[in-house]
Amino acid sequence: MPAKTPIAEHSSNRISVPGPESDRTVDRPKRQAAVKAHENRNRAKTVEHHDGTGDNIVDRLVHSAQAQLTGGLSPAALGAAYFDWAVHLAVSPGKKLELNRKAVRKWLRFLAHVQKQGLPGQTPPCIEPLPQDRRFVGDAWQTWPFNLIYQGFLLGQQWWHNATTGVGGVDPQHQAAVEFAARQLLDIVSPSNFVLTNPEVLKKTLASGGANLVAGFANFLEDVRREQAGEMPVGAEAFEVGSSVAVTPGKVIYRNELIELIQYDATTKTVRPEPVLIVPAWIMKFYILDLSPANSMVRHLTEQGFTVFIVSWKNPDEEDRDLDMEDYRRLGVMAALDAVGKVMPGRKVHGVGYCLGGTLLSIAVAAMARDDDDRFETLTLLAAQIDFTEPGEMSLFINESQIHFLEDAMWRRGVLDAKQMAAAFQILRSNDLIWSRIIRNYLMGERESMNDLMAWNADATRLPYRMHSQYLRRMYLNNDLAEGRYRVDGRPIAISDIRAPTFAVGTVRDHVAPWRSAYKINILTNTDVTFLLTSGGHNAGIVSEPGHPRRNYQVMTRHANDRHVDPDEFEAAAPRKDGSWWLEWFAWLESHSGEPVAPPETGIPGEPPLCDAPGTYVLQK
Repeated sequence: MPAKTPIAEHSSNRISVPGPESDRTVDRPKRQAAVKAHENRNRAKTVEHHDGTGDNIVDRLVHSAQAQLTGGLSPAALGAAYFDWAVHLAVSPGKKLELNRKAVRKWLRFLAHVQKQGLPGQTPPCIEPLPQDRRFVGDAWQTWPFNLIYQGFLLGQQWWHNATTGVGGVDPQHQAAVEFAARQLLDIVSPSNFVLTNPEVLKKTLASGGANLVAGFANFLEDVRREQAGEMPVGAEAFEVGSSVAVTPGKVIYRNELIELIQYDATTKTVRPEPVLIVPAWIMKFYILDLSPANSMVRHLTEQGFTVFIVSWKNPDEEDRDLDMEDYRRLGVMAALDAVGKVMPGRKVHGVGYCLGGTLLSIAVAAMARDDDDRFETLTLLAAQIDFTEPGEMSLFINESQIHFLEDAMWRRGVLDAKQMAAAFQILRSNDLIWSRIIRNYLMGERESMNDLMAWNADATRLPYRMHSQYLRRMYLNNDLAEGRYRVDGRPIAISDIRAPTFAVGTVRDHVAPWRSAYKINILTNTDVTFLLTSGGHNAGIVSEPGHPRRNYQVMTRHANDRHVDPDEFEAAAPRKDGSWWLEWFAWLESHSGEPVAPPETGIPGEPPLCDAPGTYVLQK
């Protein structure tokens, strides 16, 4: 493992010491010694917590084993939610009477629909699927008896939604969890998932003499084999990192035990004086922003005359279990910023953070603002949350019971396994990411064509035990960052201290960082904020290169002294534009940049580049 690289010191030589000495100032050497001792005590406690010698070792082993069966979901958390709902429903005779009336009305409505099927002419459905539900689209589903089968299913699904919501006295999170669980169970028994009740599968089965099912079984066996061997999905081999994706020319100019920093080659004769430093999430590999040449954000930025640097995170293993949020700030954002400063001394930087990287970058910029460090010219947040009070369906997995269970699940290996993390995201969109693929691959016997984004999505990473526990507790559970309790170097930081002009991007169909949550940056900062809402989801909405079909966005700027515009007002008032939002962002960056200058040399002066981009950390499995 490479040796730790010292982080450049900042201006003040007298600074507060965390812990019991926080009310006085000391010289920097004493301060560093105190901080180091403080960190060592915390690390010692952490090691004692997971070294297997405590009284709770049996509980941890049991919970770790349970997590393998439940995909990381806490049975206790789900049980508590169900009990809360069941008890309140049991003592709510009015609600039960309402559900009985609804059941009778739906049954009579269905019977009337069945009778109309015998009349001439086309009979409209008695219930329409939700706009995002594509399971029953197609002419085959409108023929008898399949139209009756799916109509009956949708009526039953609607009744269960009525049953699991609107029960007085139930904790809102418990209600959401029960409704979500009921929806997942109903999705399992959807008529689209079975040969005899899916007209499209049945037609193909009869036409091919069952060859589709044979091919589907072969696909299933191949997928199981690849899963067990830790191989990428079928077709992903066509998107090799460094050969067909992540191919923008550049050099790794800096490396420590957590990051590699890549500097990309200039493609224009002159560049803007302010470089762009991109901090992607460590939950993903950085090359989502450098996919194929046509949709590489990095390449497009260099073609716009920007010097681009990007952080490539190490894929942690058990040895990294004690890496914490402060390590990611210090060895990640701050180390990268210091290295950029050596390549381009005296230049301010455009900071860009994606997803968790945006949260971390916000932490770093707020801490710098507190300490009068203004090296960032602007801040761009891509699908990133600062306030976590409304994280969408992710909140289903965030409570004390669930986090405690997840900590025990991570404890044994020291990391959150990529498969567990992927399963949690997939279940949020089970129809799109699980059942539709099962139908296509295993019932229809087909293979969906792989693309670069899908191949990247399968190239997953792990998360260190300690860092992920801190992130879930401090952000999702306690909301410390938005509420001014998050501490850096022992002192609290405030997002409201950030003065750098900010460009924030939300995506319409984001299940990870819902756009209304990302929009809260408007009420957390006292600076100019340009908020842009683009079509697409958490990943596909960000990878929105010029020329991408069917893309549109809305954008509006709120100046520091303007009144607040809530999300509904924004959605109604912001003009809608067709095309890629990248062009809007490029123009915004240029408006906050100086006159072009000659491109900088590649690498830190006196330190030759370490290797070609995309580096070595991105290749870790």
